[in-house]
Amino acid sequence: MVTLNRLSVEDPEDGGPLLTVAAETTTPTPVSHRQRVVGKTESKDFFLSRKENLTISLSLLIGCYLAILIPAYFPLKKTESVSYDYQLHKDLVLLNRSASLLALPCQPQWSLSHLKPLSCSEGLLDIPVFLQQDRHVQWNMTPPLGLQGSEEHLALALALMPEHGLPPSLKKAGRCRRCVVVGSGGILHGSHLGSHIDQYDVIIRLNNAPVPGFERDAGSHTTIRLMYPEGAPHSANEYKKTSMVALVVFKSLDLDWLTSVITKQPLSFWSKMWFWREVVDDIPLKPENFRILHPEIIHKTAQVLQQYAQKQKSMVPTLGASAVVMALQLCDQVSLAGFGYDMKHPESRLHYYETIRMDFMKAQVVHDISAEKLFLRDLVSSGAVTDLTGAIQ
Repeated sequence: MVTLNRLSVEDPEDGGPLLTVAAETTTPTPVSHRQRVVGKTESKDFFLSRKENLTISLSLLIGCYLAILIPAYFPLKKTESVSYDYQLHKDLVLLNRSASLLALPCQPQWSLSHLKPLSCSEGLLDIPVFLQQDRHVQWNMTPPLGLQGSEEHLALALALMPEHGLPPSLKKAGRCRRCVVVGSGGILHGSHLGSHIDQYDVIIRLNNAPVPGFERDAGSHTTIRLMYPEGAPHSANEYKKTSMVALVVFKSLDLDWLTSVITKQPLSFWSKMWFWREVVDDIPLKPENFRILHPEIIHKTAQVLQQYAQKQKSMVPTLGASAVVMALQLCDQVSLAGFGYDMKHPESRLHYYETIRMDFMKAQVVHDISAEKLFLRDLVSSGAVTDLTGAIQ
């Protein structure tokens, strides 16, 4: 292709140009080629080198990790801090209350003197605690309020027990004794009262409420474990630091079960069918470590609760309420830990050792929880007992 750098055609008449002079130009670039050049340049500007790509990727990765990790080092939100502070304050109050009580000398007849002004006190004085072999009683009520119809079963069980009354440690005359009844309530969870509980002279526990693994909150020693066959712990570890097991009789077969445990002769398959729950065959304690709770404890407790019930009906007190009445017969000063059902918070923990919720109690109809709460509240407000965990209100 020829490019004209200068083109001039003169008019033959006057010598003027017929065409304008073309400016000096370069060869034009085809459109398609120009597009390829531009596209190549833009692609180079957009894509990063491997080094730049790696640097940016690492920066993004580190930034994500920092966004997750850094907040963990910042103070908690105000609401969480307030909740934690409240729980810490509550724990300190409980520990201080218990420590102050233990720091004072034992006060003889303290619970009895504060119990007497109550209207319900008449039925709670001088109740026999354990059954005696040499005392023949004419029973006019069936278990658990009496032992009518179970006399032969009772005689056989008592004959196998070398001791029937109070243990030697509780027989010492003139000694001031402190009792603590350890309930199974969820309020005990996180209380850190274990070391305080172990300082009491008599530690009473109920049914299969566990000790191993919960020593920080519930203590490690047991003086009396009050229970019926279906509630007996199955683990041998639960009896290692136990001085005594006291049977609560709800049916004649319960006495047969006690006989089998003492003699190490398991019950027949047919007999076991009558228990509402599987029962343990062996308890690693000696015969002298067993007792039978006197039915009058259950009977008198039920009578007192009738005074607090909205409707007069036949009721069976919980082992917790019965244990409190038993403790009032044994000790000069009585304290409670792990008592109190907070029915206003159905989502809260029912027991200190499991996650069953409080609303589970609504399904039971045997016990009058409201009446027991009023009864215990009177005992606490009068000073007859001390509530270490502060849930009886």
